[in-house]
Amino acid sequence: METPNYQKNSNEYQSIIIEIRAGTGGQEAALFAADLFRMYQKYALSKNWGLKILDSHPTEIGGFKEIIFEIKGEDAFKKLQFEAGVHRVQRIPKTEKSGRIHTSTATVAVLPKPKITAIKINPQDLKIETYRASGPGGQYVNKRETAVRIIHLPTNITVTSQSERSLFQNKENALSILAAKLLQQQEEKEIDKLSQTRKMQIGWAKRSEKIRTYNFPQNRVTDHRLKKSWQKLDQIMEGKLDDIVTALSLAFIKT
Repeated sequence: METPNYQKNSNEYQSIIIEIRAGTGGQEAALFAADLFRMYQKYALSKNWGLKILDSHPTEIGGFKEIIFEIKGEDAFKKLQFEAGVHRVQRIPKTEKSGRIHTSTATVAVLPKPKITAIKINPQDLKIETYRASGPGGQYVNKRETAVRIIHLPTNITVTSQSERSLFQNKENALSILAAKLLQQQEEKEIDKLSQTRKMQIGWAKRSEKIRTYNFPQNRVTDHRLKKSWQKLDQIMEGKLDDIVTALSLAFIKT
């Protein structure tokens, strides 16, 4: 299948919102989601980009059912837009006693954060709820209702934020996530109006598409779009993504 050429206006976005969700594989998938977050966190640090967690749902053993964070920095969207899709890991889980290799997945969405003027949200279209922030296992970690859930009534998009101690800040975080999701939906609607050929040229990466496999026993990562593998997976998981990012950019960004 031909891989689409990604957003030509990627230079417009200085901030992106990345959403990582554990897929198939239970607790191991949640641990893999946490590993992916740390990989992007270290990559952002190497680029002197800012990173802010907007929402997270941790597990009791250090994984994430879901984590949403913002990265702010020059060329952040241009470099990381190709990370959207299904990431697959093959390794022996720490909880595996028989030494069997398990396969788990996590999905990644990369959303450009729109400028305030780009997406107009009518306050009357919002249903805002507050609740107490919870930690791993669902136990409440805050006695005050500082967590926020926002439902956009016209689209039924629901977003949450509980990472901050302040109700106001959590609301701001949730609105940022909502704006990014609305922008993505708007872009996808515009693409749907185009011919199939044009969709393939400029379409968004779908989260249902398997893009990469991380094979820990062989210390190798394979990008299925490029049909190319890299060794030193251990270093890649430490945020050394430059080789992969460059290869994807050369393949899919048309000047």
